[in-house]
Amino acid sequence: MSAPQLAPGAPPGAPDPATTAPRAAIPGRGRGGPSRLRALDGLRLLAALMVAAYHFGGRNGEISQAWGGSPAHQFPTAAPLFAYGCLGVQIFFVISGFVICLSGWGRTLRAFTASRVSRLYPAYWAAILLVTAVFALPWVAYKALPPSEVLTNLTMLQQPLGVDRVLGVCWTLWAELRFYALFALCVVLPGATRGRVVLFCAGWTLAAALAQAAHQPFLDTVLMPEYAPFFIGGVGLYLLHRYGARDPIGWAIVLVSWLTGQHYAVAGLWHAPSADAFSYRSTAGIIAVVTLGFALVAAVALGRLRWANWRWLTVAGALTYPFYLVHEHLGWVVVRALHHGLGLPSYATLPLTVALMLLLAWVLHRFVERPLTPVLKRSIDPRH
Repeated sequence: MSAPQLAPGAPPGAPDPATTAPRAAIPGRGRGGPSRLRALDGLRLLAALMVAAYHFGGRNGEISQAWGGSPAHQFPTAAPLFAYGCLGVQIFFVISGFVICLSGWGRTLRAFTASRVSRLYPAYWAAILLVTAVFALPWVAYKALPPSEVLTNLTMLQQPLGVDRVLGVCWTLWAELRFYALFALCVVLPGATRGRVVLFCAGWTLAAALAQAAHQPFLDTVLMPEYAPFFIGGVGLYLLHRYGARDPIGWAIVLVSWLTGQHYAVAGLWHAPSADAFSYRSTAGIIAVVTLGFALVAAVALGRLRWANWRWLTVAGALTYPFYLVHEHLGWVVVRALHHGLGLPSYATLPLTVALMLLLAWVLHRFVERPLTPVLKRSIDPRH
């Protein structure tokens, strides 16, 4: 499963300090208690649903086995649109850049590490074990990985170790881990300031471009040229959120990130029209979705979506990460059971599968994340 086809995990949980903005840090809002950016939770869910649409109806591969044929035949009208859902990855990365800058500001390295580890790993471990157990059932068409490879997957380091993935989507978590490491070493460790964050964004942008030109696999692995603009763009949007919309340097970071980001998205996802291809993503369509992702996070950053303050968005944000982890592989099993086993039509199977995956995500959040996240956080940083 190739990297451009899937989407990333956003930090889960509620309340989440990574999506709670200190009002005193935002010009023009006065002082007071924390104000949760619920609209950002909604964007997380939107990005996750985009990825789910792509996995279930926007590509061939294993999902074709579940449907009993190409999704292009199941959804002849919608499949070309579903194919753009893979760009939910890039939207997730923009959100992550915003969230991690907000989360890391004013924190020690230990506190930052505890926050990130405790939010990523509990649901991830549960998803690894759950998918492995389901795939080991004799009547399931998909096969589980050998025990050694499953255990390696628990580290989230399977990709650099050359081990097959239990969860196809976990390649994006490896990208997230590298971003966390870069941000922690360059910003959190010395202490977050506006100057350090600007230098981090400028330095990473230049280094990523040079890495692309150098064609060195190690530099590509560390600097992630094809994904760096989206993380950096999110960081730039946080600077606008923190220091106001009149910050020209913040806008410059966002503009350069958008320009380079759309380039990498088009380079990775566009291909010439072909009868053999599942679908055709136009250059204009790819640029439009990337632009929409930046624009929506910018709207949150600048307070344009403060009206979207519904409490259910907090729940949506909490379910996004576990849903993202389990929806693809377990969704294959559910699609096959509903479509072939029960004979439901494809347009009923798809929303029902998504609903069942959201229900499973709630179970993981309620019985795995909520009890284990604070325990893991305290074990790393006892002050919490």
